[in-house]
Amino acid sequence: MSTVHTVQVAGLTRELPLFEVAPGVTIAILNILGDVELVRACAKELAARLPAADYDVLLTAEAKSIPLIHTLAEEAHKPYVVLRKNYKSYMGEAISAETVSITTNAAQTLYLDAKDLPLIAGKRVALVDDVVSTGSTQLGMRAVVEKAGGQVVAEAAIFTEGDPSKWSDVVALGHLPVFTS
Repeated sequence: MSTVHTVQVAGLTRELPLFEVAPGVTIAILNILGDVELVRACAKELAARLPAADYDVLLTAEAKSIPLIHTLAEEAHKPYVVLRKNYKSYMGEAISAETVSITTNAAQTLYLDAKDLPLIAGKRVALVDDVVSTGSTQLGMRAVVEKAGGQVVAEAAIFTEGDPSKWSDVVALGHLPVFTS
């Protein structure tokens, strides 16, 4: 098996390193941090596919998708919120939900800073991630939005991964396979 998986997305080509996440299960790792060209191209493409009138705010989970959501917010002229993975005392009475990422295989908690509650409460929210794989992060983000009184109206990602039929509702620019041996 090769050590990379070549993808074309938003008019660009990238070689994604392959990483074994479980015995016999390998995925291609998309790390957009520092790839300004890719982030800009993907944000522009996602903005074109997500009708801006259909949502009020963008929301993501901390970390790799932060440059994507920031650039997408600029493209769409919308505010954005980042759910944190660690609680800080300045966040006040944060709203939280638990999730498990395929790349960490450990439970994580997502926190909505109390200052961001007005951006979510009563609003139509578009969830954004770099890759939707198991859907656990989406479920965690969705739980926080619902606890905060918002409504998830769209989901977007650069890539979906795994069974494509699971992600028909996600606005995605491409799909990544899961390699099994």
